[in-house]
Parts: sequence; structure tokens; C-alpha cells
Amino acid sequence: MGKVEKLEKILRECESAVVAFSGGVDSSFLLKVARDVLPRENVLAVTAASATYTRSELAQAKRFAKSLGVRHSVIFTDEMKNKNFTRNPADRCYYCKKELFRDLKNIARRGEFRFVLDASNLDDKKDYRPGGKAKKEFRVRSPLEEAGIKKSDLRRYSKKMGLETWDLPAMPCLASRVPYGEKICKSTLERIEKAEGFIRGLGVKHVRVRHHAGIARVEVDKKDIKRFFKKKFCDKIVRRLKRLGFNYIVLDMEGYRTGSLNEVLKK
Repeated sequence: MGKVEKLEKILRECESAVVAFSGGVDSSFLLKVARDVLPRENVLAVTAASATYTRSELAQAKRFAKSLGVRHSVIFTDEMKNKNFTRNPADRCYYCKKELFRDLKNIARRGEFRFVLDASNLDDKKDYRPGGKAKKEFRVRSPLEEAGIKKSDLRRYSKKMGLETWDLPAMPCLASRVPYGEKICKSTLERIEKAEGFIRGLGVKHVRVRHHAGIARVEVDKKDIKRFFKKKFCDKIVRRLKRLGFNYIVLDMEGYRTGSLNEVLKK
């Protein structure tokens, strides 16, 4: 049995589900397959909007859900009121996911859905994921992981299905740009969102602006690093990011990489 067939079997056995839907590659693929194998009334996509979630991602989630014709609800979470989250410990993600999964579980209970599903894939098990503890507490299932599907599989399958999301860049929450121990506040998240949006608007697809107090550490694909040595291009970014409130703008010579926030934990 292939991985997609295994996923379809898992979803049929679920019978009905609330899908945690961010609009990214993983959750879009999961939602598409769930819609294909389950009755329409048995699938509900739920997107959690908050200060950690960009407006462009919310718009993308709404567009995609509408294109599939699935029921879609947007809820608003406020993890910024939780001091355990804003003080930004290494297990910060746990507190965010705990609130999210609690809300989704309540929605599933009220709507008589059997399961809450998230879109964690097999590769996610390789990284530090404190949110997994909350997933276990609320008995949230991860069908992609259960089916042995990796990130590369998701992009390949999504492209084959003709999904517009197949080549979207990874977009973890904005709080993941703030080093552990540095307090998270709304103004910081807004600054990061605007900085990344500006650089992306210059044609840089993969970008992270890591917020180190008054320093912006910019990560981009290695193929894009050479663009930052062109004076006009560099000056545009420096001017914009300084207007946003950064004192210094530095380029990470290792380039864009997922999970760089956790490198200090490994050390």
C-alpha cells in the first residue's frame, strides 16, 4: 500500500474530523485528501488567527478552503495573554498548541466530530517540537505522520494533484523568529512580519528575519545571498528595516534553514 493510499485509509477510519488548517503545504494537502475521501459534512477546517499568524497566511487559508468547497471557520486565539508564552521559554510552543488544541477539541465536541487532526509530517519528528506534548494531552492525531509522509512527499503529491500550495515556503509562526528567552510582544511580531514581507516583495522567496533585540539577522537561500552584495538592493533593505525599528541588519552567511532557532539547544 502506497503512502497516499495509507493516508486515505486512516482518514476513512476517522469518519469525521476537525482539521487544524494553516493554509500551508502540509495542512492544505491533508485537507484536500480529507475532503476527497470523507463526506463534505464530516470535515471542518479551522484556522486560528492571532498576532503570531500573518495576514497573508490567513488570506491564503481562506482562498484555498473556498476553492475546495469545504466548511471553514476562523477562530481567534490570544496566546499573548499567556505569560508562559510571552516570556519565551524553550517550550513556548507547548503553551500555544495547548490553547489551540483545547479550542479545536471543544469545536469537535460541539459538532460531534470524532477527531481533531493536525498536519505534522514524518520529518517534524526530527526537530524539537514541544507542541507534541499538547498534541498527546488532547489526543490529536497526525495522519500524515501516521502514513509515513515526509515534507518532500507532500510537495511532490501536491504538485501532482495540481494544488497551488505545492511550492509555498514553510511559514512557522512569527514567534519562531525570536530567540528563546527574549520576551515576545505584538510590536516585535509586527516588525518581523513587515520586514519579511518587504524582502519577499523584492523577489526573495525564502526569508527569515530573526529578531535579536535590536538586530535583524536575515536568512535567505544561499543562491540569494549574492543579491545582498549589490549596493542598491542592500540599501533598500537597510533603509526599510531601520525605519521599522531595527538598529543593525546582518546577513546570516549560513543561509536560510528550518529550525535554526533550535541550534542553541543542541549546543
